[in-house]
Formats: sequence, structure tokens, C-alpha cells
Amino acid sequence: MAGGENLTDRERADIERAAQRAGKLAGLTFRVLFAHADGDTRTYAERAHASLTDPAGSVLIFIDPGARQTQVVTGSLAQRTIDDRAAALAVLAMTTGFSLGDLAGGVVDGLQMLAQYGHRPPILHTDTP
Repeated sequence: MAGGENLTDRERADIERAAQRAGKLAGLTFRVLFAHADGDTRTYAERAHASLTDPAGSVLIFIDPGARQTQVVTGSLAQRTIDDRAAALAVLAMTTGFSLGDLAGGVVDGLQMLAQYGHRPPILHTDTP
């Protein structure tokens, strides 16, 4: 997580813990990036996502607080369980928190939603014992 200069150390730690929990639940890597986008926000977020260690299995939440823009970028593996609708609902949850002045809480809520969408329950029975 970069940027987010207005976050306290505790808020940063809360976001990092939420990202780790989301990753364990969904089997994906979640990253949060606070930065000023140079140009188009979506393009900037996609470039940042592409630079991750495992873009295919990653979900990037990009937040440009100054421009009031939030983007969720999912890799090819992540898109199997987190579709555009799920990402849009998570952004809505985050921006609701942001509008109440709770930047960290909004991000944590969004991470929790994305993790729930990304979670695949284990198969309990199959045809072979």
C-alpha cells in the first residue's frame, strides 16, 4: 500500500490485515494503492496492476483521493470469481465509507466484499471417494 498520507499507522495496519485476510479467503492477492493518477485513472490503475508480481491472480484497489476516483482491477484468474458487477458493488461500499469520512473503513469494507465474491466454497462430495 502506497500513499494515503492522511492515514494513521493503525489505519494502514487495518487495511493491510484486511488485504491479507481477503487473500487467504479468496486465494488471490489483494493490493491497495493510494496515489495520484497521471492522466486517466483506469489506465493508471491497469498499469499499476500489470506491474504486480502475479497480475493474473491479483486484485488491485486503486484510490486517487484527490480526484475522488476508485478503481478495482482484477487479473485473469481473479476475474473468474470477481466479475465487474462484484467490483462495482465493492466500489460502492468503499465510496459510501469515504463519503462518511472513513477512508480506511471504506477500504476494509471493500476488501471484505471482494473476498466474499472471490471465495469458492470447498467441494464437499464428488463422484469418487
